[in-house]
Amino acid sequence: MEKNTLTITDNRTGKSYEIPITDGNIRTMDLRQIKLNADDFGVMGYDPAFLNTASCRSKITYIDGDKGILQYRGYPIEELAERCSFLEVAYLILNGELPTPKELDAWVDLVTHHRMLHETTKSFLEGFRYDAHPMTMLISTVAALSTVYHDARHIHDTETRRLNMVRLIAKMPSMAAYAYRHSLGFPYIYPDDLLTYTENFMTMLFKMVEPKYVAHPVLARALDILFILHADHEQNCSTNVMRSVGSSLADPFVCTAAAASALSGPLHGGANEEVLKMLDEIGTKASVPAFIEGIKAGKGKLMGFGHRVYKNYDPRARIIKRTAEEVFSVTGRNPKLDIALELERIALEDEYFVKRKLYPNVDFYSGLIYQAMGFKPEMFTVLFAIPRTVGWLAQWEELLLDSEQKIARPRQVFVGHALRHLPEVKEREHAPVGR
Repeated sequence: MEKNTLTITDNRTGKSYEIPITDGNIRTMDLRQIKLNADDFGVMGYDPAFLNTASCRSKITYIDGDKGILQYRGYPIEELAERCSFLEVAYLILNGELPTPKELDAWVDLVTHHRMLHETTKSFLEGFRYDAHPMTMLISTVAALSTVYHDARHIHDTETRRLNMVRLIAKMPSMAAYAYRHSLGFPYIYPDDLLTYTENFMTMLFKMVEPKYVAHPVLARALDILFILHADHEQNCSTNVMRSVGSSLADPFVCTAAAASALSGPLHGGANEEVLKMLDEIGTKASVPAFIEGIKAGKGKLMGFGHRVYKNYDPRARIIKRTAEEVFSVTGRNPKLDIALELERIALEDEYFVKRKLYPNVDFYSGLIYQAMGFKPEMFTVLFAIPRTVGWLAQWEELLLDSEQKIARPRQVFVGHALRHLPEVKEREHAPVGR
């Protein structure tokens, strides 16, 4: 009979250990029994950047990077993006099942009811310089909401916890729009309860002096799809931060601010802005082959290609590519699209990139769409943070309800000095700097 165990022989001592395998994995704590002697700490797993370490058991998002599969609660991302609204998908991610029509109506009403920001929030925003980055403003404002909703600390009370999760999902677009308009010196626009989640967001962003701003339905739907695609993505950098900070039992507002801080980096949420910079650098379709050769020679980096998880075409990139054409039919074709398409064509045929499994990821086309819709590049990461708040909160709540989870505290492999004793000042000498 096949045994679900792994036998490890320590060649230092000749001892063998039988480690249980659960769900195809071992628990690294089981390695601690492998010791040279009773005083030895035991063997640890050393895994910089968590390349092969699972920190949790989750039921939310499934990814098969080799096959290019992404599923929320078992549903393929392709089906969700085609047939659902963002708030419908948000309900699924948070609750595990798709809502019935009655549940969906109640959920939409609940989120709509909580869109408004406390008036003091506007005063808080006024403290930022006119040229403050919208993402930094968003991060700060989200954290500041912790001072508005004092019940946010009651994270173990289900009703209170859920209320503050709704508040965050509802208010993120409002805070994002306020930050954007502050950077332009425009007056803030209050939420409109008669509009959908994305229509309202676009109104709060773009309304000027017209009596009624009407978002183009194609653009509103495109933004809805982009929000669905960005709602969750398993244990990425910002989600890991959300869980890590949440493990200390901090409230959801400061946890979300921490996660958004991680997202703000150019290797995470800022990647689509880097794609636009790269396309500007290339300049023309005719310049693509020379740029590709430069990348192969080690000059620069091909932004928007490759992914830590996906070793196949990112399924979100396929959906965004189709959505881009729909957007451009309304806004006019972004001239950078021809450069992007040529770049993709050559890269997918070139053995250098094929062998390295470098395929377009979600960032490759999303920036082109955002730019065509009228968003400035500094808003791209903010647009990412709005839907990802749903995933962060679902992961945060899953952590709180998981009895195995404790406060996050990774181990280290110490490679510094052994014990040494303090010399007198006059006896201190240092090796030259750099050694």
